[in-house]
Amino acid sequence: MDIRTITPDFAVTGQILSSDIPTLQAQGYTTIICNRPDDEDAGQPSADSIHKAAAAAGIAFHHIPIRPGQATSADVAAFDDALNKAAGKVLAYCRSGGRAQSLYVATGR
Repeated sequence: MDIRTITPDFAVTGQILSSDIPTLQAQGYTTIICNRPDDEDAGQPSADSIHKAAAAAGIAFHHIPIRPGQATSADVAAFDDALNKAAGKVLAYCRSGGRAQSLYVATGR
């Protein structure tokens, strides 16, 4: 994982795996936001598989799938809501972290 810290409580990265969850938990992440649609790339783990691993570790999970360049105001509002509900550090991911970071910026934070 190439985690890029945006603020002390928010970071982005590319695709994560279920096996990354213990590391993320140890780093203090309490919320994960997935911005990838399922099946965007062959072999990509499903959001549900990451969600199950996160839930087992006590990490909140939100799936707000965005196709590149197609984020709507409703997507930004859902992302902002997930950030507002977060009780600690948040990690958002997509293919490269770009969509996740763009959504963060679009919230005006």
